[in-house]
Amino acid sequence: MIREKVAWFLRNLWAVRNIIIVFIAFVAPINLAIGDSKETKCTYGLIVMAILWLTEAFPIPVTALLPTVIFPLLGVSTARAICSKYINDTTVLFLGGLVVAVAVEEVGLHTRIAMGIISVLGSNPNMLMLGLMLPTWFLSMWISNTAATSMMIPIIQAVMTQIREANRIRLEGAKDVSDESDNPTIQTSDSISVNPIEGKIKNGAMMSVPTDTQVSLGNDSAACVLEDEKSTENSELRLFGKGLALGVAYGANAGGIATLTGTPPNLILQGQANEIFDKRSPGSDSGITFANWMGFAFPLSIVILLLSWIWLQLIFLRSLCIRKTDAVRTAAIKSAIKHERKKLGRVTFGEVVVLICFICLAMLWIFRDIPGMGGWAYLFHLDKDGKPFARDSTAAMLIAICLFVLPKSVPNIFCFIKSEDVKPSYTPILTWDTAVHKLPWGVIVLLGGGFALADASSSSGLSKMVGCSLKVFSHMDIWVMNLIICLIVAGATEITSNSATATLLMPIMAELALTLGKNPLYLMISSAIACSFAFMLPVATPPNAIVFSTGILRIPDMASAGIVMNIVAILALTLAVNTWAIPIFNLDVVPSIFNNTGVNSTCL
Repeated sequence: MIREKVAWFLRNLWAVRNIIIVFIAFVAPINLAIGDSKETKCTYGLIVMAILWLTEAFPIPVTALLPTVIFPLLGVSTARAICSKYINDTTVLFLGGLVVAVAVEEVGLHTRIAMGIISVLGSNPNMLMLGLMLPTWFLSMWISNTAATSMMIPIIQAVMTQIREANRIRLEGAKDVSDESDNPTIQTSDSISVNPIEGKIKNGAMMSVPTDTQVSLGNDSAACVLEDEKSTENSELRLFGKGLALGVAYGANAGGIATLTGTPPNLILQGQANEIFDKRSPGSDSGITFANWMGFAFPLSIVILLLSWIWLQLIFLRSLCIRKTDAVRTAAIKSAIKHERKKLGRVTFGEVVVLICFICLAMLWIFRDIPGMGGWAYLFHLDKDGKPFARDSTAAMLIAICLFVLPKSVPNIFCFIKSEDVKPSYTPILTWDTAVHKLPWGVIVLLGGGFALADASSSSGLSKMVGCSLKVFSHMDIWVMNLIICLIVAGATEITSNSATATLLMPIMAELALTLGKNPLYLMISSAIACSFAFMLPVATPPNAIVFSTGILRIPDMASAGIVMNIVAILALTLAVNTWAIPIFNLDVVPSIFNNTGVNSTCL
């Protein structure tokens, strides 16, 4: 009876857990809020937000709105200053990129690109894995990694179903042959034809599997051999499916870092870095553009993609990498791919229009401002320092706005009217209702909340205080400290939102780098990218959660493969930041705007 009452009490307590967590989050650090210094009051707000982000007692975007309440009431910053941070150049850039991504999904262009790449790479197990990873990786640069991953799951399931059915038919055919033989020695030279789509054995169907075998066994022994073969193939198929599923998730995670708009931590880095530079010298920015970011992160993304592909082959494909593929399995894979491509139909007018817009946007981003060469932005107005007014956000919104005007199909007007009975009509690629329903507005709010929190941390002096306290690690080589920080961040982001983690870390990393006499971008870039290296747990990223939801994977499968990938990715990141990133972002030089403030002496 007592046990039942306790269980009833706990169930009710669990039902209102979010209310309890919110209460604890606001009350537990309350002593910081009643202090005199702005640093401690800002610390209170940061701790409250960190607890709520970690526990998700509030939806993550809702927590991002708290700076508009906490900091003005505590006197850390004015409401006008805080609210002005929610929409800036970076958030508009992200919004434009999201609109283009929605258009790509709306016309189905992303699926056609994916199936085209898969068809080219072939049906061998290792190449099929690469064929699934490559389009996911590429599309994650431009559209959400959630959408890129989701569209690959039906393809994986179709391939697995066809292989499973083909294996069953082949084994049943071999069993029938052994049952019909009365001799201990079984010798056949027949041909078993398998049609994986219909799941039947036919003469002269899609393919034939020779069964020229000679088995010197009794019928019972032959049955045992077939059972062993079936068990082995089922085991291989399970491992194969796990490898494909993780390959898609890893491809999405690796692709997101390649472009500035690929994942929120990249934009959080750019936005907060621009804020830090602008605060030191109004009008200046960090110098991070779409072009130079891609010059740094794209090669790193390729390295991580290839390393993850090799690693997944070693632990999941094993002998399938080097063994000649079974003819039945090859036919099943080809059949599944062909079936998925057939469902797409012919290329539509809307797909062509969106593809042209997509290419135009990429070109505008890349050629806006090429270091040492200039770009199209210099053809328009320049500021007093000779920098163009137009930014990456300008190009993003130009194409995004066009997508609300350009037609989704050939307009039924004038000479294009198909029938006189049909009224003239025209449908744009995107409507506002479509954008409202498909755009992840919460991420935009999250970006704004991060910028507001960073501004409060900087203006209150909290970031500098934390950076100075971490100076005790200054005896380490900077690259060693960077490596340790990245490993800690990668571990933390396995259980926390990567956007929330990046938001909290950026101002702290900037101040820490400055107190050590280094360019603030050095630690900021590393930490931001490390936030995307979450390969271990389903809760770490949406791609991980999506592939886990298929039932193909177990948590131990993800953890055992992911922990190695975390380490490998961090090592690759450390190499990149300490080699080719240095000339791209001038990481070996502290910008003069920071040297002039005497920042290095403030911690003494």
